Amino acid sequence: MPDRNSTLRERRRVETQRMIQAHAVRLFVERGYDATTVTEVAEAAGVSPMTVYRHFPTKEDLVLVDQNKQLVAERIVATSTDQPLVRRIGDALIDSAATLVSRGYGNDPEENTQFLLARLRLMISTPALRAKHLDNNYALQQAIVDALGGDAGDDDIAFNAHAAASACLAAMHTALVRWAEDDGQTELPDMIAKALTAAFGDEVVGTGADGQE
Repeated sequence: MPDRNSTLRERRRVETQRMIQAHAVRLFVERGYDATTVTEVAEAAGVSPMTVYRHFPTKEDLVLVDQNKQLVAERIVATSTDQPLVRRIGDALIDSAATLVSRGYGNDPEENTQFLLARLRLMISTPALRAKHLDNNYALQQAIVDALGGDAGDDDIAFNAHAAASACLAAMHTALVRWAEDDGQTELPDMIAKALTAAFGDEVVGTGADGQE
């Protein structure tokens, strides 16, 4: 078990990261992404630019870094291997979205929702962030494939895992864009489930990572 000091350090690291990101997103929304410097973000957060870069190596990371990749991978590992690949991935995407809304950035789901919407709108409207989002999407796809055991040496298994992950992420991207356009009127997990159902049918979307109906 980790000692108390290391747990406290990790908690402080996460709190500092969230605080910096909150100030960054607020400034980007108010002033524009390109017009806001990392130094200005540091000043608003009350830290040094070096501290910002320690938590966010690039300016784009200030908007796009989150816990989603780890959450999705953990939920896929918890699913039954008897289920279809797209069912395992889809349930994991829905569950991780629900976690981000409920407690991903604080204890207030409405504040979390507004923060996610602000980040998503910035990503959609800013070319540099769209490019970085594509890189992140590839990283998420690889995390999904790894969680499925798709790169364990069998070419057919790897191909199937990559194809399923790519298709599910394409459906999720459609959901995210529509969610932002609708100003979050639909719950994010429900919007992702709707997109997955449109792509793969009702039988693909379950109710959770355990696959229980």
